[in-house]
Amino acid sequence: MLAAVSTPRYRCSACGNLTRFDVTSTRRTRAFHHYTVGGELSVESEEVLSESVEEVACHWCGNGRSVVAAD
Repeated sequence: MLAAVSTPRYRCSACGNLTRFDVTSTRRTRAFHHYTVGGELSVESEEVLSESVEEVACHWCGNGRSVVAAD
């Protein structure tokens, strides 16, 4: 389970999109990995320690320069 991270809602001022965005980000996490005797991995808990959003682009029109944080 990921810890809740506050992220802004985005809006594309070029096409009006409010729902679909391609977000490129880097996350630093701490996770508990549990392996079965057969070697299958199960991640039982995960905590986001930091997150950096590098780029946000509109999925509809592809424009990254017109995406703004919506209030």
